Amino acid sequence: MSSELNIDRIARLARLKLTDDEKQKLAPQLAKIVDYIDLLGELDTSDVEPTAHILPVQNVFREDDPVKNFPEADYLSLAPKPDKGHYEVPKIIG
Repeated sequence: MSSELNIDRIARLARLKLTDDEKQKLAPQLAKIVDYIDLLGELDTSDVEPTAHILPVQNVFREDDPVKNFPEADYLSLAPKPDKGHYEVPKIIG
């Protein structure tokens, strides 16, 4: 595939509108990037363990310890209009 086709495809995927001058300028830069990626592909990584993160990841959440809740009457006493053990709210659907 020619570099011009690669540039057109990349520009389309990136939602970029490039002029012909910009495409001409980007062609050698794109070729260098592809060459460098090919060079990286030649490295021996057989002794390198695959990773998803560069730093160790650990769970930072606390334990889910049950706590004593307030009585229901206390919650309802904070409501502007409690009704029959529920919160009364304005009607929003006609």
